[in-house]
Amino acid sequence: MQHITVIGCGTMGNGIAHCFAQHGYLVSLMDISESALQKAIANIDKNLDKQVKKESITLQQKEETLRNIQTFTNMKEAIAQADLVIEAASENTNIKLNIFKELDQLCLPHTILASNTSSISLTKIAEATHRQDKVIGMHFMNPVPLMKLVEVINAKNTAPEVTNSIVTLSKKLNKIPVVVNDFPGFIANRILMPMLNEAIFSLYEGVAGVAEIDNIMKLGMAHPMGPLQLADYIGLDICLSIINVLHEGFHNEKYAPCPLLVEMVKKGKLGFKTGEGFYDYSQGSKDLIVSNSFKS
Repeated sequence: MQHITVIGCGTMGNGIAHCFAQHGYLVSLMDISESALQKAIANIDKNLDKQVKKESITLQQKEETLRNIQTFTNMKEAIAQADLVIEAASENTNIKLNIFKELDQLCLPHTILASNTSSISLTKIAEATHRQDKVIGMHFMNPVPLMKLVEVINAKNTAPEVTNSIVTLSKKLNKIPVVVNDFPGFIANRILMPMLNEAIFSLYEGVAGVAEIDNIMKLGMAHPMGPLQLADYIGLDICLSIINVLHEGFHNEKYAPCPLLVEMVKKGKLGFKTGEGFYDYSQGSKDLIVSNSFKS
């Protein structure tokens, strides 16, 4: 594989593009918004500068990485030479199904189609195509350039040689691939999201305050970040979406989202990206300030 196309240039998409380009792959980064693409390239440039400052890469490597990325707003042009397409669009089933239908029609016969989905069924996504054996999950972790894990998800009909190819490719990116099967939430979010949801229930029921819950998990369980802060950084809307996938997929009330999470998403308090979630980020302070609504 030499030509990689990434569909969607948000936080995950531009991180995936950055990672492949830094390791010498030719990357086509595609989004429907030209302004979003410009923002994505600026973000990659900024993150590469951080790597240069830390001396993890040279200035020459930064320049080579940027040269390896081309941007497109036209799907057909973006995937013309792709050996692998990685979809990193919104975590919405209908959006992903429509993208995979289009990719299946436009891509070369040998092209592998991967999704960065964190919870949606790969088998359902594969069924939107006529190449179910070439559909697989590549769930990268955020921030992509730094995090080692790639959760490789086999759909029901993914061919073993496709899995092996993606595992080998992930290792070439200096990542650690871990292969799992297609169940709601896979492994990462099947375990993580109920923990975050339980932390929110603990707050909702008045067991402890925001800072107390996070400090107990950081100091007692050696977590680098408390569950409520982590939920803020993931995005409370994304957390709710994944928890709903678990709830609907397993038909089990233990996965039902906490009413407080539902209410916060309705009010647009989505965490870091909106300036307020369980913590207040509006002042840009490096110190965590508990949102006024949740001080114990």
